Amino acid sequence: MSAYDFIIIGAGMAGASAAYELAKSGRVLLVERESQPGYHTTGRSAALFTEAYGNATIRALTWGGRAFYMHPPSGFSDAPILTPRGALFVGRADQQEALDAAAAEGRAAGLRRLGGAETRAIVPALREDFVAGGVFEADAMDIDVHALHQGYLRGLKAAGGRLICNAEVTAVSFGNGIWHMVSKAGDFTAAVVVNAGGAWADELAELAGARRVGLVPKRRTVITFDPPAALQTADWPLTIGIAEDFYFKPDAGRLLASPADETPMPPCDVQPEELDIAIVVDHLQKATTLEIPRIAHSWAGLRSFVADKTPVVGFDPERAGFFWLAGQGGYGIQTASSMGRVAAALATGGEIPKDLAARGVTAAALSPHRFH
Repeated sequence: MSAYDFIIIGAGMAGASAAYELAKSGRVLLVERESQPGYHTTGRSAALFTEAYGNATIRALTWGGRAFYMHPPSGFSDAPILTPRGALFVGRADQQEALDAAAAEGRAAGLRRLGGAETRAIVPALREDFVAGGVFEADAMDIDVHALHQGYLRGLKAAGGRLICNAEVTAVSFGNGIWHMVSKAGDFTAAVVVNAGGAWADELAELAGARRVGLVPKRRTVITFDPPAALQTADWPLTIGIAEDFYFKPDAGRLLASPADETPMPPCDVQPEELDIAIVVDHLQKATTLEIPRIAHSWAGLRSFVADKTPVVGFDPERAGFFWLAGQGGYGIQTASSMGRVAAALATGGEIPKDLAARGVTAAALSPHRFH
């Protein structure tokens, strides 16, 4: 039986970033139930780095990762993690108050209020009879999810950490101050078990004898399609309905779109539903002049939330050495750098990193204790 200081269950972005940071402090084992890391939500994310998205804690965690993403350590990635994109929030005439509120709330992040003509000039396919105004975030960036994820895994290996796939966990028990984990890839022990199981985090907690935190996985549907040949779309920003009822953006020569659905689901290998695909097509046809004669590809992923939509990070109040790293919702990629640092600090008995604490991030706001 192999012994480690930390066993992290789940090799998605959350588990990978925490493993990367924790490998600086001890022996780390990262286990993944699938045949490859990032198979579920991480591998299905079309992520954007935006400091205007989420509650105050999420925005602070996002801010805290910008420097790492812009200037990662040497050898971390061969490709840039962030590339310019921009984000454009659009609204109808009856949604002007929501646009005003978004602009006011995001002023510190450089958001700018636009009139209807200015908004449509940025994305000419927007319909004049639909879009009456907008809010623009010039500094929003595309995130290369694959490059970021692989950088963390490569860094874990370089630091002496270990990744094992096809290692579904079947039992987790605590005795004599040590956690014992049984998996399909073998048995392992560690002083600390980190629950980074994504949509399965509550199930893993129960397996370890801990109480659930009320995690709700929610389906998000995505389609891609070819834009009209005569239309230059490569430089368009991510365009989002201010009510978060649809969005679209350029993606590898095509356009990617979603109805921004959040349908509660049990944890599973989720697939898209025809109704959600029809809904996003309907939204796009109402908001834009784009035609969608054929959908090139469609997929779905699970974004897991707790009630307050703030991640759950910290030791379980009732199970010694059982550490939560869950509930990232739709913010897991953009907050991964900060979340990895926070998890490593708290899991080793430290405090919230000073730069994040100065922005208002507290251990109490993240702690699983708030659900007990």
